[in-house]
Amino acid sequence: MAQPLMPHATASWLVDNTALSFEQIAAFCGLHILEIQAIADDMAATKLTGRDPVRAGELTLAEIEKGQADPNYRLAMPKGPEQVRRTKGPRYTPVSKRQDKPDGIAWIIRNHPEVSDGQISKLIGTTRTTIAAIRDRTHWNIANITPKDPVTLGLCSQRELDAIVAKAAKAAGIEAPVDDRLEGDREALIDELRTQRDAAARAADAALSGETPGTLPGGFIDPFKK
Repeated sequence: MAQPLMPHATASWLVDNTALSFEQIAAFCGLHILEIQAIADDMAATKLTGRDPVRAGELTLAEIEKGQADPNYRLAMPKGPEQVRRTKGPRYTPVSKRQDKPDGIAWIIRNHPEVSDGQISKLIGTTRTTIAAIRDRTHWNIANITPKDPVTLGLCSQRELDAIVAKAAKAAGIEAPVDDRLEGDREALIDELRTQRDAAARAADAALSGETPGTLPGGFIDPFKK
């Protein structure tokens, strides 16, 4: 449950200005009832300056009146504190990693030329001017730029990079490469699995008929079976 920003000061105000029970104030402020008792008896280490939760937008007069009318009622905030979320703008990169951005940009340009400058800008968190300078080799520090995987540098995740590359390849009409290096091994593995499955089926049939593998009906040993 959401709690007031300054619970002790809020509790002090509620004790002095309302008829709410100590249990109600303690539950609303997230404090122990003995702390509320100490505030009410002025036994706290320092006298607290009350903080009005109504003016702070953490409580309404109607909510206080409900609590005063019913000692079992639990006060609730009208809404929790709003969370500030950044939904737009460039990606934030720690200062310690910003010097690695040109290396990551150069790696993408070299290995995935189909990725646009706008996509690189959004992925790495840089400007199109910087990307264009590295692409045209006019960057002021081009002599010291070494292409390095941006995932290894910690500039983005592998999933983010794969998504950008796949999107750019689809837009450019480039088909994803098919890895057929293990095609022969795959076929051999399938044959081996099929052989094992057939052998297991024969053993199961023999067990159901009361015979052991490698025997003929009637208990005669098959000389061709090991």
